[in-house]
Amino acid sequence: MDALPLVALVAASAAMAGLARRTPVPAPLLLVAMGLIGSYVPGVPTYTLDAHIVLPLLLPPLLYTAAVDSSYLDLRANLRPVALLSVGYVLFATVAVGWLAYRLVPGLPLTAALVLGAVIAPPDAVTAAAIARRVGLPARVTTILQGESLMNDATAITAYKVALAAAVGEGMSWGAGIGEFFLASVGGVVVGLVLMVPLHWLRTHLKEALLQNTLSLLIPFVAYAAAERVHASGVLAVVVVALYLGHRSWQVDFATRLQEAAVWKMVAFVLESAVFALIGLQLPFVLKGLGTYAVADVLWYAVAVFLAVVVVRFVWVYPATYLPRWLSKRIRDREPETDWTAPLIVGWAGMRGVVSLAIAFSIPMVTAGGADFPARNLVLFLTFTTVIGTLVIQGLTLPLLVRVLRLPGRDRQAETLAEAQAQSEASTAAEARLEELLTDERNRLPQPLTDRLRTVLERRRNAVWERLGASNPVTGESADDTYRRLAGEMIEAEREVFVRLRDERAIDDEMMRTLLRRLDLEEAAAYREEAD
Repeated sequence: MDALPLVALVAASAAMAGLARRTPVPAPLLLVAMGLIGSYVPGVPTYTLDAHIVLPLLLPPLLYTAAVDSSYLDLRANLRPVALLSVGYVLFATVAVGWLAYRLVPGLPLTAALVLGAVIAPPDAVTAAAIARRVGLPARVTTILQGESLMNDATAITAYKVALAAAVGEGMSWGAGIGEFFLASVGGVVVGLVLMVPLHWLRTHLKEALLQNTLSLLIPFVAYAAAERVHASGVLAVVVVALYLGHRSWQVDFATRLQEAAVWKMVAFVLESAVFALIGLQLPFVLKGLGTYAVADVLWYAVAVFLAVVVVRFVWVYPATYLPRWLSKRIRDREPETDWTAPLIVGWAGMRGVVSLAIAFSIPMVTAGGADFPARNLVLFLTFTTVIGTLVIQGLTLPLLVRVLRLPGRDRQAETLAEAQAQSEASTAAEARLEELLTDERNRLPQPLTDRLRTVLERRRNAVWERLGASNPVTGESADDTYRRLAGEMIEAEREVFVRLRDERAIDDEMMRTLLRRLDLEEAAAYREEAD
């Protein structure tokens, strides 16, 4: 097997994603565009989306990294709107878009049209997270969109299986379909609940960060495969496990957390970049076999289905936002007020992605009776155009819409104030603990070291407060910023000496690496993690 095409895909997509960070264009859109162009460039290898690879090998880690960074508490607080979107909307869109396609395309069976509806019903988790991060949506809107996109794949995949069984002549009744849906949903949650505690126990009892992070990389695949083995939803199993582990990540030692964050950030970057590039590279395959349809007809079908997907989402989102509030005083008392702008953003942020294409490519070419699947190539084409349309049209205009509506973004000042208050309370507890420990003769330290502990603690207490305002009239830096800059300069001077001594053979490479690692840890301690 030639590995060069895979290496080329990863390298090119990573380069494009890196380039996108220097432009105002969101990375998913640039990657899709480059994929579309590259699909017709001579010499570019042929890439096809295989559902047997995308669903079990790409979807679990992408879901895991999105879910583990989500807030279990925020999702629980917004469970009603998340459930209405991830379950209710997906089923509604499956039926509504499927019925429209059935009425629109002559000769298209209703079952095949419902397959199309299920395929393009779920907004994509990767797309939602990437766009939400870039445009700076309000916290509650971001939570709802991320929660929806984490769980809606399970609904869509189950709905797809039910519609597909009817389309290929397996004779599944609606009652059986509803039963399979609940079995898959409840089963996926149960598998996640069963796995999450022992997996967390194993994570906290492994003593080496390398072993712990190896386990971390395996967890999403284990959860997905275990659920699928018992015909449950692997998607829900991964999400349940990831939410639990993310909620309890503080119980894992610091070395594992630091290493794990870096590893998963790299994995997510590579996979997301490759996935969006792959979407664009599918154009030749979706056009293949459309020769039986007139160009004007398929373009009309594509526009109509895209518009239906957009409109149907608004038809669901606004009533789902306001009706429960009008009908229930408890909901009005428990949930914050919302105006018309938040549902507008949620409705417009329905970008589709690679999961829809992967499911579409898994549609069999031949039914159980030996006949061709009705209009399979047309379903692939309409899925592709819907994915591209939502990514390009909605993805490009969403940042503009957010600016026009002037939605309140994250209140950085309030967040910094809350951080400073939390740090002050924690530092007070640490100071009391230090004084308690120093009263014990076994913990006696020379005065300079005791002073250093107090100084470090005091700097950590003051650092966040200093970010609330600039203190240097020349540079505009806070004292904490200046401290970190000077600390970095000092560490760099030490680093250059260690390298010079290694080059002069005064120390060997192993000793140099040990000394540099100490400097790296000090530098990491001096610099707080910046948001992407």
